[in-house]
Amino acid sequence: MRNKGQWIAVGVVLGVLAFGLGAALVLTPEITRIEPGARAPDAAAVDLVTGDTVRVRDLRGQVVLLNLWATWCPPCEQEMPSMERLHAKLGAEGLRVVAVSVDQSDRDAVRRWVAERGLTFTVLHDRSGKIQQTFQTTGMPETFVIARDGVIVKKIIGATEWDHPAQQALFRRLLASE
Repeated sequence: MRNKGQWIAVGVVLGVLAFGLGAALVLTPEITRIEPGARAPDAAAVDLVTGDTVRVRDLRGQVVLLNLWATWCPPCEQEMPSMERLHAKLGAEGLRVVAVSVDQSDRDAVRRWVAERGLTFTVLHDRSGKIQQTFQTTGMPETFVIARDGVIVKKIIGATEWDHPAQQALFRRLLASE
């Protein structure tokens, strides 16, 4: 008889645990992976030139190359000239190149680094690095190509030649679509 009571107690405990787990699964919001096909999440950073806060959502309606980088990152520095060339070729057609520095140094140090390299595209600074969490980055640099509707169409971890003809073709295709 004592055995039966123990099994009933075990059954009740397991039932309560199952109910709690089921409720947690139903009530917990789904975690959206930040990858091609997903909407680009909103995040904010400070414009190096104006000091204004720029939000990712403010870029909707534009084709955007959003690059997360740091001054201490050799691959980041390696790809910057190709981003500048891409900006020179397609900026007038509407491509928005936006590089967000996640350096913990002050804005002036990042501004000097950018000026020394003659970069003319938009450079933002997120000293807190929160944008890395928001975009779920795993490397440096990490770049997101975002269509006008705010959907990520390409994600690249590591340096790339952004002005390569294949990359230009992708951006031209995105710029041509409404």
